[in-house]
Amino acid sequence: MAEIVWTEEAERWLRDIYDYLAAENPAAAAKVITGIHERVQVLRHFPEIGHIYRAELEGYIKILLYGHYRIAYLLRASRRIDVLGVFQGALDIERYLR
Repeated sequence: MAEIVWTEEAERWLRDIYDYLAAENPAAAAKVITGIHERVQVLRHFPEIGHIYRAELEGYIKILLYGHYRIAYLLRASRRIDVLGVFQGALDIERYLR
């Protein structure tokens, strides 16, 4: 089973997503954040499920989809998963994953 670690930046993205959605509908915002967390938990048993975005020295940056969001994570050889960020589908993630 893989270990999942959320980076500070990924946690900040989640807070920003929640704050943005909660301005209109706090219940829907909570549901989206819960859904993202649940989707990431799938990686514990299936860390290879996302598609490869690019290879790095530390491992592969992969993308897992959840609704309109892309969850970027680094899959390390040790089977540790670092969640790097959660991006709304329209964002140019290359800008953030340098």
